[in-house]
Parts: sequence; C-alpha cells; structure tokens
Amino acid sequence: MKHKTLVIQLILFVVTLITTTLAGAEAMTGRFFFFLPESYILHFPDDFWQGLQFSIPFLAILTCHEFGHYFTARFYKIRTTLPYYIPMWLSALAMSIGTLGAVIRILDKTRTRKQYFDIGIAGPLAGFVVGFGVLWYGFSHLPAIDYIFKIHPEYVKYGLNYAHEMSKNANLLNGQMVLGDNLLFMFFKEFVADPVLLPPNFEIMHYPLLWAGYLSLFFTALNLFPIGQLDGGHILYGLIGKKKFNIVAPVIFILFVFYAGIGMFTVADIKAIGQANAAYTSDTDFFLWLMVYVYFLRVCFSKLSENPLNAWVLALAVVVIQLGMSAIPYFEHVQGFSGFFPFAFLLGRFLGVYHPDVEVDEPLDLKRKLLGWFALVVFVLCFTPHPFMLIDVSAK
Repeated sequence: MKHKTLVIQLILFVVTLITTTLAGAEAMTGRFFFFLPESYILHFPDDFWQGLQFSIPFLAILTCHEFGHYFTARFYKIRTTLPYYIPMWLSALAMSIGTLGAVIRILDKTRTRKQYFDIGIAGPLAGFVVGFGVLWYGFSHLPAIDYIFKIHPEYVKYGLNYAHEMSKNANLLNGQMVLGDNLLFMFFKEFVADPVLLPPNFEIMHYPLLWAGYLSLFFTALNLFPIGQLDGGHILYGLIGKKKFNIVAPVIFILFVFYAGIGMFTVADIKAIGQANAAYTSDTDFFLWLMVYVYFLRVCFSKLSENPLNAWVLALAVVVIQLGMSAIPYFEHVQGFSGFFPFAFLLGRFLGVYHPDVEVDEPLDLKRKLLGWFALVVFVLCFTPHPFMLIDVSAK
C-alpha cells in the first residue's frame, strides 16, 4: 500500500512538472498548446525548454514549503505523507499556472500548541526564503530589452519607452492581465532592479523568475492568513491562545470578506438603473444579483455561529455598510477584489475559521513568539490587495 502511494505521488509530481512547464511556456511566449491559427501554437521542443525556466523555480518554492511542514512533523514523530502535487492546466481557456499547489496529510493528531505552531510556520518560512532568493536573482538579472521585443514585436517602434506608450492608450491593453504590487515587490522594483530593463506589471508573466516569485508571494500570503487551520491560523493560535484567537479570527475573516465585496454593489448602480450606461439593465436584475450576493455571504458566515440567524444578520450588515460607503464621495470609487471570494467561500464553508483544540495548551517561548510575529510581518509584505486585474476598456 505504501509503495502504491509513493507511485501515485511520483506520477502526480511528474504530471505537475509537465503542466507547469506548459503553463510557463504559454505565459512566456504568448502562444498556446491548443489554438488556431498555427502561428499561436507552442513550438516544441524549444518552448517546452523555456517553460522549465518557470516550472523549476516555482515547484522548488512549492516543494520547500511542503517539506518544511513534512520535516517538522517528522521531528515531532508525527506521521505524515510526502506531498501530493495537484496538476491543473487550462491552456488558452483561462490563465493557468499549471497546478493547484501541493498538500501533505498529517496522519497523527497534533497534540500541543507548540507543535501546531512549529509545523505551521516551517512551511511558509521555508518557501518564503527560497521565493525571496528567486525574486532577488530575477530582478537583479533582468534580460536585455530585446527579450520582450521578441515576444511583442509591436513594441519595437516605441523602444525603451514602450511601457509608457502602451499605458497611454488603454485600447492597446484591453483584455490584458495586470499584476498588482505588494510591499516586497515594490522593494525589489525600487532597490534591486535596473529601471531601464524593469518590465511593467502587464508583462511580468513573460519573465519566468519574476512570475514564479510573484506567485510564491501570493500563495505565501494566502497560507499565512491568520484564520482557522491555515498556516497563519496555527501561528496566530500559538501566539495568542484559544480564547483570543476565537475573537480575533472571525473579525479578520469578516473584514476580509467585506473588503473583497467593496464596490460590487453601489448606490450609483441603483441611481443608474434604466440608463444606457448602467451596469444593470433593470431594478429586477440589480436586486436579483444583490439577493444572490447576500445569500453567498450568508453561506460564507454560516459556521461562525451555531445560530443560523447570525449569519444572515452579518451578511445583511456587510451589504448595508458597503452600500453606505459607496454613497460617501471619498469611497465611491474604492474597489475591493472579488477574486478573493472563492478563497473566502473555501474558508468559511469547509476549512473553518476557528482553530481545533489542543491537549497541551502551553504558551510559546520568547524565541517562537518573535518568529511568529516575524511570520505575520511576512504576510503583510507578501499580501497584494489586487493581485490580478484585467484591463477592460468597455467598463470605463
């Protein structure tokens, strides 16, 4: 049985290596595995070897993260599996990174607060160290400007000023994905990168080390979110204990969901109903989607309290405050990031916001407390408020 499991894990790793390599090749070249006309199809084997420049550093970061958990659990003699890699590749159908990540299964019960803390913090810190190194090297060894011109020959006429010229005409970037900045990315751009060679955020995907590093920061931030059984939840639980955690974690979760939905429904939408430029063609359309949104929030909040009425009250309160904010001039154009909703749904409905109890609830020593607060600083450095944005000229 153990041998069979190892074979499955090895096969999943090889398939994930292939799918991330294909995804990397697509991102770097702008060509796809399935696409017509022929000029848009990946060229093998050249493009495949290029894709390895993304898949190898990206999987290295992911693997270090998972083995950080694995070796720490084994240190405590807690049985755990090797990582299960999850391949996922959509080709031209949608933006793909080739994987949904990797997971390990802890087979024994984690008994103490210290064990939860150590196992939880080891993964993201190990991945962060490797990701930091990948980004440092990537930003300090940017290729010559001819690199992007080979991918986008239409930029040649603009020369080194191509980013500015493209940004001036939004129609040229319609449908293009733009990456948001986090504090760490801003640091690398300001103090490490050569400003002449630095690509704009709508071209980062073509630079394999930058793209792999950016994704590593994004996933590190998600893992360090201080909620439930996420790595960040284990860390915060270890730092402040059960009583405080069960107060702080739901508040953080509600604020996270609140932020994700800012700007989805506004007072301006209500006023614009029936007008030619309205986002909703009728009041029925608007209120139907509003009710769907309220119900979705209610599902996200359903496990915060044993009383189901509380979930409805929270959902309605969030919507009312969001609508009220949209009527204030300073906040009327503020937008959250609705792309966080799938993650919020996963947390609220399945993973849970609260942390499981432990048999031995001893406080952490000073060394672990300092490391824990450092990990939460890493979360702040890696978190991107708008990680992936799509330029839509028609929405303006």
